[in-house]
Amino acid sequence: MTEDRTGVPLEPGSQWYDGEAGPLVRPYAMTGGRTRPGPTGVRFDLIALVTLDPGAPAIGLDSPFGPEHRTLIGLCRTETQSVAELAADADLPVGVVRVLLGDLLELGCVTVSRPVPPAHLPDERILREVIAGLRAL
Repeated sequence: MTEDRTGVPLEPGSQWYDGEAGPLVRPYAMTGGRTRPGPTGVRFDLIALVTLDPGAPAIGLDSPFGPEHRTLIGLCRTETQSVAELAADADLPVGVVRVLLGDLLELGCVTVSRPVPPAHLPDERILREVIAGLRAL
């Protein structure tokens, strides 16, 4: 029989329970063994912004979603958040959050938008010329 850090003998199967943290759930159990966010083809970058769709179907306790899905919906309900923020606030690995968001996106519960890439932003020189033109008016 093995022992924990304090020298107390562990019962079989008790390595899945931490006295301080509670029951431990492996990430693959939360995603059903999936590692990709579904067939949507959407790539959830860390800075991708996730918003709750106002027309989203209600997800109650009788839905096929687990508590992690409901946690993400609750976090998105208050404000638009990035994937990184959702992972931190839900205390879940980013890979798990990506898979769960893929589920929510497929059902139309959330929308995902990406920040404008730096290459598509206007040139600073052009913006300065516009400001100078406006000041000249």
